[in-house]
Amino acid sequence: MTTYEIEEKIVAMLKTVYDPEIPVNVYDLGLIYKIDVTENFDVTIDMTLTAPNCPAADFIMEDVRQKIESIEGVHNATINLVFEPEWDKEMMTDEAKLELGFL
Repeated sequence: MTTYEIEEKIVAMLKTVYDPEIPVNVYDLGLIYKIDVTENFDVTIDMTLTAPNCPAADFIMEDVRQKIESIEGVHNATINLVFEPEWDKEMMTDEAKLELGFL
């Protein structure tokens, strides 16, 4: 399996992770800033939250880590919580904006 194939699987898996308060997945919300996959299939993800004081932060980050590590071939997943740049609704996909009534 190539790193590109692993990245595709990661994106698909990220689309199954939801903030319990928002009916849109973390990928389409624009919360995933960076996905790095090494030659050994170790994964590092930089992600943010819609608000720095999100009460579901630990749950969401652990859900992301567990789901990424469940992908066949992935050895280890490191999830970094970052707040630069600050998230705003313009980072969402059009589908997410439509779902949330922004379009």
